Amino acid sequence: MAGPAVRTAPGVRRMAVLWCGGLALLAASVAAAITIGPAGIAVGDVWAVVAARAGWGESGLTPIREGIVWELRLPRTMLAAVCGAGLGVCGAIMQSLLRNPLADPFVLGISSGASTGAVLVAVLGVGAGAVSLSAGAFAGAAASFALVLVLGFAAGATTDRVVLSGVAAMQLFSALTSVIVISSADAEQTRGVLFWLLGSLSGAAWSDVGLCAGVLAAVLLVCAANASALDAFAFGHDAAASLGVPVARTRLLLLTATALLTATLVSAAGAIGFVGLVLPHAARAIVGPGHRRLLPTTALAGAVFLVWVDTAARTLLDPQELPVGVVTSLIGVPAFVFILYRSRRWR
Repeated sequence: MAGPAVRTAPGVRRMAVLWCGGLALLAASVAAAITIGPAGIAVGDVWAVVAARAGWGESGLTPIREGIVWELRLPRTMLAAVCGAGLGVCGAIMQSLLRNPLADPFVLGISSGASTGAVLVAVLGVGAGAVSLSAGAFAGAAASFALVLVLGFAAGATTDRVVLSGVAAMQLFSALTSVIVISSADAEQTRGVLFWLLGSLSGAAWSDVGLCAGVLAAVLLVCAANASALDAFAFGHDAAASLGVPVARTRLLLLTATALLTATLVSAAGAIGFVGLVLPHAARAIVGPGHRRLLPTTALAGAVFLVWVDTAARTLLDPQELPVGVVTSLIGVPAFVFILYRSRRWR
C-alpha cells in the first residue's frame, strides 16, 4: 500500500525543491526579461536598481537608465508575473468547480463585461474623466458576474446552469461592446480599444502590481483553506456533499473569489486568453490533481510563462508591439486542441 502512495503523491521534500526551483526560475526570468529591449540593461543593473530602491546604497546608473528599469520594465514584468499566476489559479479553480477540463477564468463572462465597462469609459466618456479605464473595466466585470449570479442561482444553481449563465452574459456584453464601438468610436479609439481588449501590459504601474498581487494573495489564502473541498468537487457535487462539504456555500465563495481576481486582472491588463486554460493542465501533469500542490505550482508556472510571453510580445516586431493575448493565443490554440482531444476521457 505504501509503495503506490509514494509513487503517485509527490513527497514534501520533492515539492519544496520544486517550488524553490520555481521561485528561482521566476526571479531569474524577471531579471532576464527586463534586460531585453532597445536600451541595453544588464542583469546586474536590475539588481543594483532594486537594491538602491530598497535602501542598500546607490545603483550607479544614470537617472534615465534607472527610470527604464524601475518605472517601465520592472512594473510591467512584475504585472505579467502576477497576471500569469492569477489567471492560472483561476483556471484551476474553475476546472475543478465545473468539472470541465476546458473551463477557464472567462467562462463567467467577466472579460466581456470588463470590455463593455472599458469602452463605456474610453469611447463614451462615462465618468467625465473621473473614472479610469481600469475602474470602468472592473465595474463592467462586476456587473457581468452579478448577472451570472442572478441567472445561475435564482432557481437553484447547478454546474450547467452556471455555465449557461456565463455564456449568456458573455454574449450580452460582447454585443453591447460591439454596438458602442461601431456606433460611437473613431478609428483611433477603435484601435486603442481593440489593443486593450486583446491584452496589454504596456501601461503597467506599481499601483496595478500592488492591487493585483494583494487580491491574488487573498484568493490563494481562501483557496488554500478550501483545498480539500476543491479536491472533493473534482468527484462531483454529490460526492462532495457526502464528504461533509457545504456545497452551495463553498461553491459561491470560490466562484466569487475567482470572479474578483479575474476582474482585477482584466481591469489591469485586458483579456489575456488561454493562460487559465492550459497552465493548470501542465501543472497537473507535474504534481497531480491535489489542490494543495496544484495551486502554487500553477501560479509559478503561469507567472514564468506570461513573463516570457510578454517579453516576446514587446520585442518580436520591435518597434511595434503585439498584444499579449495574441501571443498567448498562438501558443494556446495548439495546446487547446490537445486538451480537447484528451477531454474525451475526462470524468
